[in-house]
Amino acid sequence: QVQLVESGGGLVQAGGSLRLSCAASGRTFSRITMGWFRQAPGKEREFVAAISGIGENTDYADSVKGRFTISRDNAKNTLYLQMNSLKPEDTAVYYCAARNHFTVIRATAGYDNWGQGTQVTVSS
Repeated sequence: QVQLVESGGGLVQAGGSLRLSCAASGRTFSRITMGWFRQAPGKEREFVAAISGIGENTDYADSVKGRFTISRDNAKNTLYLQMNSLKPEDTAVYYCAARNHFTVIRATAGYDNWGQGTQVTVSS
């Protein structure tokens, strides 16, 4: 089991930036593929980005590619999501998730542990 705690959400104007963090504990962090997902009101949870255990592989949803950057600091057991050029449609609760497998995938069902989420609100 991996325990995950997100932080860094908030209210920002369109065009602004935020950096989300996810602190992990309970397993060897460098062996865990990690992902960011988001869920807007009335919508299903959707994939945002994912990164492999030592960061050699990353994947991004088309909607955030070029604006968001996923990274990790394995010495600090922490996952990050740098979000730039934010848009109102990025408004959602953002979740980090851990996957008990080495491959990077987009499906929510492929992730085994989830954080409680952090709210990101982008005003127009």
